[in-house]
Amino acid sequence: MTPNLLILGGTTEAARLAQAVSDAGLQATVSLAGRVERPARQPLPVRIGGFGGAEGLARHLREHRITHLVDATHPFAAQMSHNAMVAAQNADVPMVALTRPGWKRVAGDDWHTVDSIAGAVRALDRPAARVMLAVGRMHLAEFAPNLQHFYLLRLVDPPAQDLPFPDAHVVVSRGPFTAENDQALMQAHGIDLVVSKNSGGTGAYAKIAAARSLGLPVIMIDRPALPERTELSSPEQVLDWLSHAGTDLGV
Repeated sequence: MTPNLLILGGTTEAARLAQAVSDAGLQATVSLAGRVERPARQPLPVRIGGFGGAEGLARHLREHRITHLVDATHPFAAQMSHNAMVAAQNADVPMVALTRPGWKRVAGDDWHTVDSIAGAVRALDRPAARVMLAVGRMHLAEFAPNLQHFYLLRLVDPPAQDLPFPDAHVVVSRGPFTAENDQALMQAHGIDLVVSKNSGGTGAYAKIAAARSLGLPVIMIDRPALPERTELSSPEQVLDWLSHAGTDLGV
């Protein structure tokens, strides 16, 4: 069977996989949620937008004769990952997840771990502080109950609407970042505390290393739990999986 992949993308890992798949001359499409105004250029055809839940994704897999599904979405895109597992099963399409290991606490880290965005909001119910809030724009409104803080926000796109905070500063920038630059950014804004998702990988780790260097506490949000699935950690492993999943790769 000649493979026809659908890559659920939006991450650095997805972009690397797309390049590897393109270099291998395989047929594939990258699907992006459309939450970023200026998505990074892809070496493969791109579709943008949702599918309409697990049922819509299963229908797309069948209609477009997708042979293999790769979930390379963000580790916190729990609903999309759940939909991918259900759709792959319903459409009888082999699926694998390309994901990055979560960050681990090392010597010098001052982490206060919470299990959800709501847990981070509760942890900020404290006296006023200067907070670097690194959770992405989709969750900003959830932090509105804690208006006593100054918030430093780093976003890929400028905010499309007014921020829910009276005292905030937005930096529009796309990673990867460096620990040195993030340390300088935190010092320039007098940051006391960092709030971060445990996204894993190297592209967003700079703020964690910078917080460690400055001796700042980090409210670390754990990843959402997902049902058991096959997880790989590199494009090379995905290509190897393809070669053993009923495809004609000649390897």
